Amino acid sequence: MNFFLQGLTMGFAIEAPIGLANLFVINNALTQSRRRSYIAAFFVAFFDIALSIACFFGIGAIMKQFEWLKIAILLFGSLIVIYMGINLLRAEASEIGSKDTELTMFKTISTAFVMIWFNPQAIIDGSLMLGAFQVTLPVNSYPIFIGGVVIASFVWFIGLNLVIAKFKDKFNAKVLRTINMVCGAVIILYGLKLFYNFITLIIH
Repeated sequence: MNFFLQGLTMGFAIEAPIGLANLFVINNALTQSRRRSYIAAFFVAFFDIALSIACFFGIGAIMKQFEWLKIAILLFGSLIVIYMGINLLRAEASEIGSKDTELTMFKTISTAFVMIWFNPQAIIDGSLMLGAFQVTLPVNSYPIFIGGVVIASFVWFIGLNLVIAKFKDKFNAKVLRTINMVCGAVIILYGLKLFYNFITLIIH
């Protein structure tokens, strides 16, 4: 039970800071139908769990070994993230939450995947935290510890979606538009930061 609680608390510590995945879940909870927002939150949790497991077993070391992989993730990740941010900025207040602007299943899943797996910072941070913690654990505790991390991720993203979706009716279209613009601007800035990291890596 002690290893499980360690994994649980580690999982919440990783998810709590506001990042791309949290912004994506919040934005979907506010602007998409309740059903679609839960689907988005589920796939964010699914891909986040897959990444956590990969980080726990050493994906960070693979990125260090293959520099081209890190460069490719930085380039494509930054461009896609910037594109998604621009789309949020372009959404009209009257369109937000309408059926016409509801994301397709493919776009929901692919965006969730990009938010998690094309974020080099998340891979590096996750590898440092989970990878470093792994060496302190006995091998037989690995499934118990990572089980705690998995549950934390699922509870966090589904719970975040539940709370935001529950209160979204309190916001009018103008407020939703403002939130959309803030999320879009933050996502674009994050994408530009990733692109800057890509340029820096290429130059050096």
